[in-house]
Amino acid sequence: MDTGTAQPARPAGTGAQPVWTGLPRGLLRMRRLLLVAWLVPIAAAVGVLLGIFTGPAWAAFAALPLALVAWGWPMLERNWRSWKYAERSDDLLISRGVLWHEETIVPYGRMQLVEVTSGPVERYFGLAGVQLHTAAAATDARIPGLLPEEAERLRDRLTELGEARSAGL
Repeated sequence: MDTGTAQPARPAGTGAQPVWTGLPRGLLRMRRLLLVAWLVPIAAAVGVLLGIFTGPAWAAFAALPLALVAWGWPMLERNWRSWKYAERSDDLLISRGVLWHEETIVPYGRMQLVEVTSGPVERYFGLAGVQLHTAAAATDARIPGLLPEEAERLRDRLTELGEARSAGL
């Protein structure tokens, strides 16, 4: 599912199929830039240092980080495509993973804290993440790489639903 930009999910009934929302393409661009920004300088440094100290034949090992870039480029897209979330009437679903698929279900009534986080690189790319905290630390969930407006909307909605559901406990 290539959404390009995050579209708000509409709550679905308990018997209905969830309406999944993918992550914005900016997350993929950010991760690819970080991949290249780390591995290309490493390849250059390895090539230069091995070329100076051991000879040009050993400098060919500089191709290993470049091979990781070539392998990581499509893998990052597969991972990005695997992330999605759905807002249902009683809970939030988060699905992710290519080889090891994980689906997390967070009931609104169990949410204790919903945070919007954004590091310096994420802010540069105009992204933010939503971190959900529950009573059990093992069930904490996150949704990375959202547009800030969507992250804030999701935080506000989840907080509102969490307060309404926990009041009934």
